Formats: sequence, C-alpha cells, structure tokens
Amino acid sequence: MTGDRVPFPWGTGVATGAGSLPYQDPDEAARVVVGELPDFPHLPELPARGPGSDLVGRTAALLADLHVDLQPSGWRLTDRRGRDETRAVQALQADLDAFEIAAYGYQGPLKIQLAGPWTLAAALDRSRGDRVLADHGACRDVAQSLAEGLAEHRADVARRVPGASVVVQLDEPSLPAVLAGTIPTASGFARLRAVPRGEAEALLGEVLAAAADWPVLHCCAPDPPGKLAQDAGAVVLSCDISILSGSVTTELAEAVDGGLVIWPGVVPSVRPVQPPSDRELVDRFRAFAGRLDEDPAQLARGLVVTPACGLAGTDVEWARRAYALAVSTARAVAESVDVDR
Repeated sequence: MTGDRVPFPWGTGVATGAGSLPYQDPDEAARVVVGELPDFPHLPELPARGPGSDLVGRTAALLADLHVDLQPSGWRLTDRRGRDETRAVQALQADLDAFEIAAYGYQGPLKIQLAGPWTLAAALDRSRGDRVLADHGACRDVAQSLAEGLAEHRADVARRVPGASVVVQLDEPSLPAVLAGTIPTASGFARLRAVPRGEAEALLGEVLAAAADWPVLHCCAPDPPGKLAQDAGAVVLSCDISILSGSVTTELAEAVDGGLVIWPGVVPSVRPVQPPSDRELVDRFRAFAGRLDEDPAQLARGLVVTPACGLAGTDVEWARRAYALAVSTARAVAESVDVDR
C-alpha cells in the first residue's frame, strides 16, 4: 500500500496473466484462465480471432463518443460507428459473456487490460492526417474518451462478477518510444514528435485515475518508465525483468523506494527449449532484487508473478503450462522470503 491507497485485494504469492492468449474460443479461454489462475484471473484477450480482438481495436471500441474503422494502415478515428467497430464491440461482449459464466461465484481480485492513452495515440490514425500522436488536441481527446470508456467498462465487469475486486491494467508498450520520439509517421520517412514528460504524465494520469484503487501499468519494453508511471498514479509496474537495462533499474529502485510495486514477468511468454523450474525463476527474482538493492522479502509484498508478456504468440499447451509455472513460482517466492500468503 502506498500513501492513502486502500490495501491490495490480492495476497502475496499469487499469479496472473499479462492478458493475451492463443485461443479463438472465448469460452475455452475463460475456463483456462479461471482454472489455472484461481487466485487472480484476468479477462482474456484473443487477438487470433482477427481485427477487433487486437489490443488497439479492442480498446478503441470502448472509447466514449469517438469511433473507429479499419484501414490498410490500421485503426483510424472516424465520425460514426461502422462494421469494424461493431465487430470489435461484439467480440468484447462475447468475451465478457464467457467470462461471466466461467467466473460465476468468484470472489477476489480480477484484472482487465486496455491499451494506455499513449500506445493508443501512437497506433490510431486521425480521420485526416497522421497519427493521433502528432496532434496535442487529438491526444487529449483520446485520453479523455478512454478514461470515460474505461470507467464504464470497469463498472460493467464489476456488475457481471459482483464478488470481484476489479483491477485495471493499462498496457503501454509504445510509451518509451513515444517519450523518445521514435514512432514513425504514416509514411515511414520521418518520426513523430517526442512527447514531453509532463504531457505524458498528465494524460496517463487522467486515465489511471479512472482505474480506481489499484492502477497497474504494464510495459514489456526494455525501458519501462516506472518513475513516470508512479508519478502519474500507478501503484504497480508490470514488466519483463530479464531485459531491463542498468539505467532503468536505477530509476526503478528509486520508484520502489517510493512505494511502487513491481510485478515481475519471469515466466517465458513463448515455449523455451528448456523450460525453467519455479526454483530457477525464484533465483531470477532474487537476483533482480539484488540489482535494485532491495530486500527480497520487502520486494515480495504485493508482488504478483506473471509471464514476461502476453501469450498470444505461443501454443495452447505452453499457455497452460506458463500459467501453472507462474502460480508455483509465486508460491515459491513467498516461501523463500517467509512472507505470509
């Protein structure tokens, strides 16, 4: 718990998923998530079903008073709802219906995932012109619309699973590139503006505020902006700890000292040649704590073990095994540092 935050609804020694899975059937995906992650399930994302089930299309379908369609270049803002947006809305409703059935009677933490405002701004085209990211006003409009749509989505999930404490994760894989100014223009011949830190923090904070009590920022890039996320209101940073640079761990150490919780992505998100044991993954967590110069027992409080990133790119057998490995690793971490679950 940081500041005046309410206590976390999850215990120490639990696991959850990043979000995506390699299934197309929402009923099967929901059963797998609820069965394999009994202490902290998440709403599955199934991008293999095609456009509208991808991260950007799924999130864009939740925007309040903004509409999108699909072009050869990707998703684009438009004046009215068309068949592409309708397909995305219907896919999300199917996911929600399946999860409501699979999670009937569930009580405990439940995670939902959406693209964050900067990843969305970097991916969406304006109706005329380049990416939303190129326009300050358009970025603000998208962030405000996302915050409103997120609040409605969160409330819908809470109604469907009334025993759940809904935790919101914003996926921001593009945020480091947005800050660095390395997002290409639509033509690919130039780069879009680098967003100043203050602007990035303000709009990210507006959306994180709509996530309520336990905002999570997920970024599996090598340089996740942990301190910015914390300053914007995130209480958790979910990241792949195996690819972090030295300069990033220095910044993360400062954020952790300030109360930021790290969810370590330690389970491989694609099938490795030699799958690690949970004890090997515990050793990776303890080595990470050493890089941050943190007591592993202190770092483990509020910790949730996850795969390194989404599982959409793997096979269904490894997806199940990855979740089982995340669960056993989380329990082994708790036992290794003698933290009560």
